[in-house]
Amino acid sequence: MLSMEWQKLYCRSMSAALLFAVAVLGGSVFAQSVADEANKELPAWLRFNGLYRVRVEGFLNRNFAAGQSDDHILNRLRIGLKAQPTSWMKFAFEGQDARIYFNRSVPTAPPHANPMDLRVGYLELGDIDSKPAGLRVGRQELEFGEGRLVGAFNWINVGRSFDAVRATLRHNQYRLDLFASSVVNPASGKFDRPQAGNNLHGLFGRVEKLVPGAVIEPYVLWRLAPRQVSEDGVRANLDFQTFGVRWTGNARGALDYGVEVARQAGSLGPDNVRAWAGHWTVGYAFSGITWRPRFSAEYNYASGDKDPHDHLRGTFDSLYPTPHDKYGLSDQVGWRNIHNIRLGWDAKPRSKLSVATNYHTWWLASARDALYAAPGVVLVRQADGSAGTHVGQEIDFQGSFALSMQMQIGAGIGHIFPGEFLKKTTPGKGYTYPFVMLNYTF
Repeated sequence: MLSMEWQKLYCRSMSAALLFAVAVLGGSVFAQSVADEANKELPAWLRFNGLYRVRVEGFLNRNFAAGQSDDHILNRLRIGLKAQPTSWMKFAFEGQDARIYFNRSVPTAPPHANPMDLRVGYLELGDIDSKPAGLRVGRQELEFGEGRLVGAFNWINVGRSFDAVRATLRHNQYRLDLFASSVVNPASGKFDRPQAGNNLHGLFGRVEKLVPGAVIEPYVLWRLAPRQVSEDGVRANLDFQTFGVRWTGNARGALDYGVEVARQAGSLGPDNVRAWAGHWTVGYAFSGITWRPRFSAEYNYASGDKDPHDHLRGTFDSLYPTPHDKYGLSDQVGWRNIHNIRLGWDAKPRSKLSVATNYHTWWLASARDALYAAPGVVLVRQADGSAGTHVGQEIDFQGSFALSMQMQIGAGIGHIFPGEFLKKTTPGKGYTYPFVMLNYTF
């Protein structure tokens, strides 16, 4: 039986979702006509586009404590303009307005809200997506691989962008991306800017057909940040590299697999950085069945810090990931100091309908290190290691349906059953996260 508090949360969320869906469905024709009419009046080298998203979400028992619940509406509008005066030159701009409504405990601030600001603004020479060479300079998204280390994190309302220079070279089955960047820090009420000295530079390669049915992606990332806190509590410069490779492919059609391994080395003042992480997954799809059921299994590992005073930082840094739903739909666990086992099932009962369910269980890699949420922030810590390592389990259900080429609706729910670690370090109540979402492109 669901608790009365959860039922109220669910009912409020669903009611708000229906109201907003009606509003968006009613306004979508108008939005589409605005975009179409605007592009008809513009020259062929100038194009206008947009994306509107509304998500009703909530949570029950935040911080695994009774009575800490919230439900709210996340509203996001993106308006873009692309100008391509020649075949080898392009300008792109995108403004974003992100807002939150009816929130009680969630702050009206990033990453939930950031009224109108510049999200994208760059000059591109060549074409990084299709031509042999391209150079993009300015504010832009960066996303590589599955986004486990570098991504735009568009699930959150504000998202993520970088002030960056990116060069792409392509030849047959080979591709090389090089970039120098600084992440943009959203700030309500003023223009978003990066922090001076907070940089991420990298090189991503991609090789196809070297192994039949496989794609191999080696990479190197260089992270720099000023005034970070060392194990002695003093401020110092962070400087470390991440060396990794991602290998994905299909075997005999129905079987798919993926491996990603990364190692980090460097320093933070007097501390040495030595950490690593891995991701291993395998799936099997029953292609002979019309609704294409697929079963999958996955193991994720990220090292933790074994001793907070030995000047050896063993916690893997997941950098700037797109972490949503990779280690649980509720996003309470990230790729740091963790053992994660996932078992999943997904299917397409109809061409426009997708459904999935997943089971997760987690253990801390080091009992003396913290449990980190999906974005990488500390959720809870027991420094003496006395709380054990089993974090808990999660069950997720979600689905999506394409109402049209421009409009999709999705919904899901995830519930965490606390394990020994959470029961000893928090009040130990189960955490529930439901959402309903609508996306509309124009």
